[in-house]
Amino acid sequence: MEVKKRHAFWEVIFWVILLLGIYMSASIALGMHEKTVNPIFVGYTQPSNSIFIGIIAGMIALLFAALKTQKIMSKSRGSEEMSTISNHIYHGAMAFLKREYKILSFFVIIVAVLIAVFIGAKTALCFLCGAICSAIAGFIGMTVSTKSNSRTAHAAEKSLNSAFKIAFSGGVVMGMTVVGLGLFGLTVLYYIFKDYEIVNGFALGASSIALFARVGGGIFTKAADVGADLVGKVEAGIPEDDHRNPAVIADNVGDNVGDVAGMGADLFESYVGSIIASITLGALCLNLQGAFLPIVLSGIGIFSSILAVYFVRTRENGNPMFSLQLGTTGSMLMTIIGSYFLITNWFPRKEWGLGIFFALVIGIVAGTLIGYLTEYFTSYNFMPVKRIAQSTETGTATTVISGLDVGMMSTFFPMVIISLATIGSFLVIGGMQSYTLGVYGISIAAIGMLSSVGMIVAVDAYGPISDNAGGIAQMANLDKVVRERTDKLDSVGNTTAAIGKGFAIGSAALTALALLCAYATVVNLEDIDILNPFVTSGVLFGASLPFLFCSLTMGAVGRAAGKMVDEVRRQFRENPGIMTGETAPNYKKCVDISTKAAILEMLLPGIIAIGAPLVVGLGVGALVDKTIGAQALGGMLMGAIATGVCLAIMMANTGGAWDNAKKYIEEGHFGGKGSAQHAASVVGDTIGDPFKDTSGPSLNILIKLMTIVSLVCATLFIA
Repeated sequence: MEVKKRHAFWEVIFWVILLLGIYMSASIALGMHEKTVNPIFVGYTQPSNSIFIGIIAGMIALLFAALKTQKIMSKSRGSEEMSTISNHIYHGAMAFLKREYKILSFFVIIVAVLIAVFIGAKTALCFLCGAICSAIAGFIGMTVSTKSNSRTAHAAEKSLNSAFKIAFSGGVVMGMTVVGLGLFGLTVLYYIFKDYEIVNGFALGASSIALFARVGGGIFTKAADVGADLVGKVEAGIPEDDHRNPAVIADNVGDNVGDVAGMGADLFESYVGSIIASITLGALCLNLQGAFLPIVLSGIGIFSSILAVYFVRTRENGNPMFSLQLGTTGSMLMTIIGSYFLITNWFPRKEWGLGIFFALVIGIVAGTLIGYLTEYFTSYNFMPVKRIAQSTETGTATTVISGLDVGMMSTFFPMVIISLATIGSFLVIGGMQSYTLGVYGISIAAIGMLSSVGMIVAVDAYGPISDNAGGIAQMANLDKVVRERTDKLDSVGNTTAAIGKGFAIGSAALTALALLCAYATVVNLEDIDILNPFVTSGVLFGASLPFLFCSLTMGAVGRAAGKMVDEVRRQFRENPGIMTGETAPNYKKCVDISTKAAILEMLLPGIIAIGAPLVVGLGVGALVDKTIGAQALGGMLMGAIATGVCLAIMMANTGGAWDNAKKYIEEGHFGGKGSAQHAASVVGDTIGDPFKDTSGPSLNILIKLMTIVSLVCATLFIA
């Protein structure tokens, strides 16, 4: 009772702070403070203190994350056995992060020194801040998620709703940390330096960490997953998450490494990158007024996401997916309403205000549609996945063919939506009359798509926590009803993870396009001559980079998984007591194999992503002239974005569809568990693991990182 009173007290204090923050932000944004007149547009006014809205919103998001963390930690971890299993997962995750961050610290310092020498010390400082903020967000998210799993499993002994609340709260911590650190750090640096070119370094730092977190996390989780499935489930015939499987702890660690730290870093980068692109384009076409607008819109998104968290509730026999969708939809609707009042107040001239508002709405609608399309192609509630499950009746080959069929088909419609959103957001602000204003509209659409990223990350991070809770329930031999509840949460988590990946890819596409437009504007490229052989070669070279990147990451998973398979087989062979339950497996050895493989294999893809833009831009510039070099680099980025987005969607959706086809069969369809059809689906799922959790999601960061490198280093390419 004392604990509940204490939490109620802090909840009230937070609500007072939240309402005060919303009031202060609204007062600033709606012009209750001193205003300055922009000479460019008559009747256009800008509150002079609006930059503080980003600081206020970021701080409140971090306070909300702290409140949720305190509430989670007050819950019981369950029995001693449950606590021990959770500790194994936690220590495995921290061991990975410690080794990853140790390697990355050397990389970050070296890059910071190079930036300081060739671009400027202030940009290098912003780069360091971006890298540190991204790393802190990953550390906090991983810590809370790995401490929420046993608490979720224990709460499931009581009710579905109790478990759902803890799992979602753990996700909320990650979501609020991402947007809080992103907006707060970016706004503070912009307030200090007052120069968008310098602050671009913050996005580069975030991108660098995101690449290694996504690639390294993807290699770790899939090496463990493949080893656990092929040897444990297929060869040894033991259930998923069985405590006798030596790779089971590494598998559970990997869920957090890939879908919490990895996804969080991915969307942190998109969030920061979209704001940076809008600040750059806004400062160029609308002076400081255009630069402030994306900061304020992002603040509205944070307040909306916090309020929407309180919409997420479910009953014992309720549908958790409906609750999560209600929260996401509520966040988006509140963002739209708040943004309308803000933009129409800032832009009394309707043609400008409504144009910017419609660009924002286009981004929000596009993100929502891509999410629904992803669900359609990856959920077993719909025909595409059921068709894959049916194809298992004729063998493994048809299962693989059917999965690739679905994945390739799923690429077309999101690309149409992204194309229409790009054209629409360009035209609504008058892109045919002013190219710069039109591309500013594209950046605002990216802001709209990412306005509710706090909620999106929360919903996505909920999945690994629920998955871990189910694993702990299985390993601790809890009552059957507990596993049924955690499985219900986990099945929703699989869908939210797929939607999160689709959303991440869509937002990456718009963010990369906005950054490309910002790069072109900064280096004074009015157009790019694709018939120039240097530009054409740049396009072809850029188009090939995503395939090279996928080859490296897929090969890394294959090599690491091979080592994991050998280790699991060795333990079963040399220690027969594992299968009888007389002795415990060596979980630490499997965690160590995944960690070493991830750290070693993530370096080369990172070097390629950062080095390719510099090689093309500087190389062609030195060979011909800087103008052609800048155009060739623009062509390379266009080629990489085009193939990278398509390949990312195809791989993510193919892997998700194979995964859920297997789950559909495990529920009793087409032969059920242990059948030949199930064995075929496991092979498809195993192939799809690196598709959906390593190579596909990593491509988001590849295209964003290359564009932000080009933007930060733009001064090197200007003739």
